[in-house]
Amino acid sequence: MEQSGKNHQTLREKTTREMMWTSHRTFQGWTCSQCEWNYPLPTMLSDAEARTAYDRLAAGKFRTHKCADHRARLDAVADESFTPRIRKLVAQGFKPKDAVELFLQEVALEFRNEPKTLAQAKSDAEDFLRRVKAGLI
Repeated sequence: MEQSGKNHQTLREKTTREMMWTSHRTFQGWTCSQCEWNYPLPTMLSDAEARTAYDRLAAGKFRTHKCADHRARLDAVADESFTPRIRKLVAQGFKPKDAVELFLQEVALEFRNEPKTLAQAKSDAEDFLRRVKAGLI
């Protein structure tokens, strides 16, 4: 009986892992929610179609990776990506486009004297909408 519970827990852990978009000063790309697996975004990749192809490749690599082959994920001290804020608005019932619009207004008020932060927020928002349209989120 105890063995069955242990197998069920292991199965649940394997199925609850998610592919997450991570955007920091030093890294931008896909990561695993359970381990340190990552698939970095090439620095010169800017075309929308090329990014969509990159996303498909990353999803394939994510499905085939084994968390046991990588170190366990440590909780991030501070998430520098704006995507979680947009996701939170969507989870609260806003349509993605409305959530992005509201988010950009909030950021404009919070960081009005920081043009780099505003540019990063706009970039994250555009990327979020692109991923929603592509069905990746």
